Amino acid sequence: MSTKDKIKEEELINEQETVQTEENQEVNPEVVTEEPTAEELIQAEKDKFLRLFAEFENYKKRTSRERIELFKTAGQELMTSLLPIIDDFERALTHIEEDKEAEELRKGVLLIYQKLYNTLELKGLSKIETKSGDVFDAEFHEAITQIPAPSEDLKGKVIDCVETGYKLGDKIIRYPKVVIGQ
Repeated sequence: MSTKDKIKEEELINEQETVQTEENQEVNPEVVTEEPTAEELIQAEKDKFLRLFAEFENYKKRTSRERIELFKTAGQELMTSLLPIIDDFERALTHIEEDKEAEELRKGVLLIYQKLYNTLELKGLSKIETKSGDVFDAEFHEAITQIPAPSEDLKGKVIDCVETGYKLGDKIIRYPKVVIGQ
């Protein structure tokens, strides 16, 4: 064997020793990762389960509240579309009262109006009572115009109600349109 071969052989041996040393350093017996115990795993799974259960219960409560609210206001669109018809009935009754010859017509129109309004009341519709002299409240009234107050005590108060307001349950579906004193 030549000197060159011996040198190559020594180099190969040195390389193998270096590789083995590096492998031994990677697996250090002193640094051992701690595995979670069975109790810790069970506790973690219980925690996940309880959180998921609570989230599901909250979901059920929220959807049932939303469903109840939907049922309460499901007829809102229909009620809103019927309000102009009620207004027309009220205007017709006002004009018929002036005509004494049409007493039977007035009774018939009044009967139809009362049946329609009572049916809508059973479904949750109610009038918002607004009288002359009430204090103007922007949360419950819609001011369509301001006029000079006929007296000093009517300033900032409702002078006239042009259009009646209505509520469906607790929700206002049409605000009363009022004239206020300035």
